[in-house]
Amino acid sequence: MDTVKKWIEEMQSSGKSCFSFSEALVSFPAHHADSLKRSLTRLSGKRKICSVWKGFYVIIPLEYQSKGIVPAVFYIDQLMRFLGRDYYISLLNAAEFYGAAHQRPMEFSVMTTPPSLRSTSKKDIKINFNNKSLILSHYTEQRKTPTSYINISAPELTATDLIQFEKVIGGLNRASTVLYELAASCRFKKLKADFFEYVPVPVIQRLGYLLEAELDCQKQADELYFVAGKYGCQFRRTPLKNRKSIAGYPVNEKWNIIINEQIEIDEW
Repeated sequence: MDTVKKWIEEMQSSGKSCFSFSEALVSFPAHHADSLKRSLTRLSGKRKICSVWKGFYVIIPLEYQSKGIVPAVFYIDQLMRFLGRDYYISLLNAAEFYGAAHQRPMEFSVMTTPPSLRSTSKKDIKINFNNKSLILSHYTEQRKTPTSYINISAPELTATDLIQFEKVIGGLNRASTVLYELAASCRFKKLKADFFEYVPVPVIQRLGYLLEAELDCQKQADELYFVAGKYGCQFRRTPLKNRKSIAGYPVNEKWNIIINEQIEIDEW
């Protein structure tokens, strides 16, 4: 175990923050796999490392060893590379980067491509994976962390994701609350045609309605309406809230939205 510990300390001193079990096997060819696993398990118990995925370990920085956990933002890029997946940090976690965090998210949301990855919870850090058939990297941004660079959704993609995946984050009210702060970072006029092929048109309609009618973000709503029309979006009659009755509710004609949900923005 002392030899493995020294190897991990040398990696950490050289700036490496993660490693895989297969890397450890290559570095210790004389070790039996079971023996090596036992050494890593003991080092995990001593809060030197933690296993965040089967066969993938994070070296715990000194300042986090008392809790034995490392924030997901420190290792998510390396984990997704290990899994061979395109990804971006999404939803409430992405909104945080733009100063639109109403409350610190309890889960860490990652958007990736199929096949689905199971959500994982390790030592109070839950990573929640959602899927899209394709990830358009030009609608993501890179941000630097203490250990690497990470991919996050651009403000405009974050806004549409909040609406498309509103059920995941707690509903339209919560999505609208975060969107109110996020809107100032959105530049919808720069969007290209592929964005409106990528994002479902009903999501565009709901977002536009919320910006204009509920959040008083007229400038952003006007930009979105203009560019959606420019690229030929056809607004069909759409309920504001899915999975809810539409009978007898008024319609916003501009966005063609059936207003079957009352939006309440949380107090700041």
